[in-house]
Amino acid sequence: MEQLNSLTELDQRINQQPGLVVLFGGQQCGVCQVIKPKLAQMLAETYPDMQCVYIDCQQTPELCAQKSVFSLPVVHVYFDGQRFIEKARSFSLPGLMAEMQRPYTMMFG
Repeated sequence: MEQLNSLTELDQRINQQPGLVVLFGGQQCGVCQVIKPKLAQMLAETYPDMQCVYIDCQQTPELCAQKSVFSLPVVHVYFDGQRFIEKARSFSLPGLMAEMQRPYTMMFG
C-alpha cells in the first residue's frame, strides 16, 4: 500500500485511477495499523483492479482536513473519480468488501 503525502498526489490518483481505496490513519492509531495490512490483503484477493493508498494524518494533518477527515480510521472508496463509500471509526472490513461489490462489478465487470 503506497503512502501519499500531498493533496495534489491524492487528487491526481483519484482522477487517474478507475478504482481507488484511500485509508486515512496514523502511527499512533492501533486500529489503523491493524486494518492497514488486512485491507490491502482483502483488496488484492477480492478486488485486484482496485488501487489502495494510505494517508498518515499525523504527518499530513492539512491533507486530512481538506478531505474532512477528523477521526481515525477513515476509508474512502472512489470509482471513476467519484466517492462512492465513506467509512469512519468503527466498521467491518467484510462489510466494506460487500458494499464495494456492486460498483466494482459495474466498473470492471
